[in-house]
Amino acid sequence: MAELVAAVPSLLAADQADQHYADAVRTAVAACAEDTAGQTCYICYGEGDEDEGLVRGCSCRGENGFAHVSCLARQAKILVEEAEENNLDIKAKTERFRRWDTCSLCEQRYHGVVSCALGWACWKTYVGRPERDQLRRPAMGVLGNGLAEAEHHEDALSVEEAKLAMERRVGASAYSILGAQSNLATTYDKLGQHDQALRMRLGVYSERLKLSGEEHRETLLAANNCAFSLGVLERFEEAKSLLRKTIPVARRVLGDDNILTLKMRWYYAGALYTDPGATLDDLREAVTTLEDTERTARRVLGGAHPTTSEIEMSLRHARAALRAHETPPPRADATDARGD
Repeated sequence: MAELVAAVPSLLAADQADQHYADAVRTAVAACAEDTAGQTCYICYGEGDEDEGLVRGCSCRGENGFAHVSCLARQAKILVEEAEENNLDIKAKTERFRRWDTCSLCEQRYHGVVSCALGWACWKTYVGRPERDQLRRPAMGVLGNGLAEAEHHEDALSVEEAKLAMERRVGASAYSILGAQSNLATTYDKLGQHDQALRMRLGVYSERLKLSGEEHRETLLAANNCAFSLGVLERFEEAKSLLRKTIPVARRVLGDDNILTLKMRWYYAGALYTDPGATLDDLREAVTTLEDTERTARRVLGGAHPTTSEIEMSLRHARAALRAHETPPPRADATDARGD
């Protein structure tokens, strides 16, 4: 029993949740200050806490999506409470719970420090519930993802390890345990524990295939995570082989505009152009794929979204690699003529 208690980190203590939330909100507001200057919360229309400040950490553009973290949290809390009170089915409850991490306007997940602030808002809302409560464990997951988004990876690791231990302790479904393992593997990667991340991800992918089949979004996500780890470990042929098999499925089932499809194509292009053995055709395919992916990401996610920015950076690197491959080396006689 002592071992189980020790698995719960002090970071998750109920008496610290309010302070962690307040600190995270201040950080998010400060990070968004330039973008939100002169804007109004789309939920309370300026009638909320005037001292709190606004955030926007999704894919909304123009004058859309500005809000107080407290208003976003209150909106999510009310929607979930209504689902509980009306005994809605699990699909409806899950959809409403998504408001803790997904914008109701653009339907894209919050990112960065805004995600972290909402993670703490979610956790402080449900931390007082029993361990077996249907919302307490998902709230821990929202917090772990938010900490990871804000690059607090050591804190994310402690939360995700505690969540996985709790899922096993309460006899959670295989789907819940696989989700916890997937998040934990991502943090292993962020902390440089790439071999451990790949082992866990390969296990998750294998189980997802058995439980859900190749067309399920979570199976495709698991495949993409495996491909990422294979690329990090420079096992490029394996990464390319896996993505060549799964990208057509993602494009058919999820569509080209889905963020997971975009990431799969981005990772595939990365495996093409970072492979030391890349051919000229590989590099041209990488550039073409990234050009198309960048256009779609800019249209769907917006230019300020981290995924769009990272795809743009990859495109610059791929173009540079292609130019270097296309440029013939200097002739030996020209070198001799310079006296080098």
